[in-house]
Amino acid sequence: MSRVTSPRLIAACATAAVAAGLFAAPAAQAAPGAAVTGPTVIPGTSLDTGRTDGCSATGTPGWVTVSNPGPVLFAKTGAPAARFKVWDATGAKVLDTTAEADASGGVQTSIAGLAEGSGYTWQVWPEYRPGSGAPTETCRFGVDTTQPTVLGVHSDDFPEQGGGGKYAGQPGVFTFSGSDSGSGLACFRYVLDGDAGVGGCTPGPGVVAAGADGTASVTLKPGQWGTHTLRVQAVDHAGNVNPPVDYSFYAPSNPNPPKALGDVDNDGVPDILLPDSQGNLLVISGDSGSTTPSTVVPAAWAPGGTGWSGQQVVHKGWGSASLAPADTIYVHDPAANYLYQYVNRGTFSITSTNPPLVRHATSCVDLAKAPVACPADFVTGYAGIQQLVAFGSLDPAQPYGLNLLDVEQGNLWLQRDPSRFGKSTQLTTTGAWNGYDLIAPGPDANGNLALWSREQATGTLRAHAVPKLADGSYDFSGLADPAGGTVIGTFPVAEYPTLGTSGDLDGDGQADLYAVTAERHLVTFKGVGSPKDLGVLA
Repeated sequence: MSRVTSPRLIAACATAAVAAGLFAAPAAQAAPGAAVTGPTVIPGTSLDTGRTDGCSATGTPGWVTVSNPGPVLFAKTGAPAARFKVWDATGAKVLDTTAEADASGGVQTSIAGLAEGSGYTWQVWPEYRPGSGAPTETCRFGVDTTQPTVLGVHSDDFPEQGGGGKYAGQPGVFTFSGSDSGSGLACFRYVLDGDAGVGGCTPGPGVVAAGADGTASVTLKPGQWGTHTLRVQAVDHAGNVNPPVDYSFYAPSNPNPPKALGDVDNDGVPDILLPDSQGNLLVISGDSGSTTPSTVVPAAWAPGGTGWSGQQVVHKGWGSASLAPADTIYVHDPAANYLYQYVNRGTFSITSTNPPLVRHATSCVDLAKAPVACPADFVTGYAGIQQLVAFGSLDPAQPYGLNLLDVEQGNLWLQRDPSRFGKSTQLTTTGAWNGYDLIAPGPDANGNLALWSREQATGTLRAHAVPKLADGSYDFSGLADPAGGTVIGTFPVAEYPTLGTSGDLDGDGQADLYAVTAERHLVTFKGVGSPKDLGVLA
């Protein structure tokens, strides 16, 4: 979504400066062995993504954002004094002064009243005696103290007056326009339904580069029906930022909401849910093409209020036809005996810090849901369970139903219709499933189910078929031996600490894998091949 790239911004600024004849360098240039070093503008100059020292002999100069009092020019010398000279854009000398060195060899002078938008060059000479010594390289900077302006925000998809034809959960294009008379418009910063951030034009979420015409467009997806506010700021190359401009619009509820397993925000597209480096929970649409989240759930909203890192977050199905066609989300703290349940009722469901709790089943049933005796080692809590996935529906009447699958005492167990009235079904008795990561791809076009397993010691990924039989039941015999599945890939844990699927991410009818690398890059796959790096997770 973002088009900001530092090379583009730097090139644009440099081209504009040279084309306008903004900087006129004097004839004198640095000589080898010059006795003045480290010419610097204090407190420094700004240039797009950060600070510069105000002494760029080539390339793009930085910008001073104060004129009264003006910048301080500083250098180091082994001479008793140094001579400073400053020229404006026409080549006219605007400063010629000598400063004595302090005990550490530092020399400095200041210059005030610099004209807005003008370009300046400067040099420093060592002064053993009047006229002695070779100068520093030619240093350059510009002056821009004026804020840029956001001229407008526009969207045909979600106009301010309504009636754009798009619904909540659907993407819309928003166009920003702005201007800047000084260093030039660099980028726009924006946030949907949040507070304006701080920073310059460093590439990342909520930043888009301004084009040569002063405009930029972004595609945003309002997740819930109702009134939304898009807050926009313009940033120039000097780092000046204008006060936020708000654009309010209404996103109506979709009367015919799409259905897709893996979707949590009601837009019909499966979503990937992962924690960021700060413990927030990122909701990343499967079709986004980047790591930019559509929703960020604060770390404080996680169970216990300590963040989403380390929590097991599973979703794929919603159980009842009376619920909204988007996933119910279950969250499990591996140390807790219960699950947190977030039921989707038309909007993204994690909006509360006090969701209902789901206890582990205390009784057992067979695959036909007939009561059976539980084994002697049957556990009645979720504490210590490390593997938990949303497996899929076993009820033909509810194709979007939800059952959970976990590993207990080395065996696979199915948690039927997880709620306070749920029952447990034991699927294996070999005790061989410890040491495997579980991944549930969901049903195929014919309703067949499957389980994928990654052997943690080797990274081997296997597929275990759970076919649908003629009578509508399922054959789980393929789960008896975790080493007996069909090998479909290798994903070493050291390279891919996180491996999962949220369903069909690209709409081709098959489940697609995603992974987080050791360097925290999010990678999606077409099925289990053709990896695509979406970038670094925040």
